[in-house]
Amino acid sequence: MAKQKPEDPALAARLSPLQYQVTQCSATEPPFRNEFWDHHEPGLYVDIVSGEPLFASVHKFDSGTGWPSFTQPVAPAHVSEHTDRTYGMTRVEVRSAQGDSHLGHLFPDGPGPTGMRYCINSAALRFIAADRLEAEGYSAYSHLFDGNR
Repeated sequence: MAKQKPEDPALAARLSPLQYQVTQCSATEPPFRNEFWDHHEPGLYVDIVSGEPLFASVHKFDSGTGWPSFTQPVAPAHVSEHTDRTYGMTRVEVRSAQGDSHLGHLFPDGPGPTGMRYCINSAALRFIAADRLEAEGYSAYSHLFDGNR
């Protein structure tokens, strides 16, 4: 069953209703009508709740699904994987390790080199442009974008 956390009024006030539903109630946003499905700027995607670094634009690809898709996280320790048996199927749910936010799902139908597709809800993410990484405290990830700015 999809994970639903106890209600957090402070968090609900800080996030949009969709961000709250996705990250705290394991909802899914509509395809092709979300902020990052067709976003191509170099940068880092972090957990909207905790700020934990999750995915980089250098690992993003167009899956044709209408959601942002990545071949891998910036660090495996930043995401956790859980069995999701909702809707009569078995899938792998992806959550942020620190914030425990529902991010989306992992499928074995992505391109090389991993063959994996992290299908992620835009509502779970905040984007930090590559040229803003140092100012926002994410300079440790600047090396991913050398030559891509």
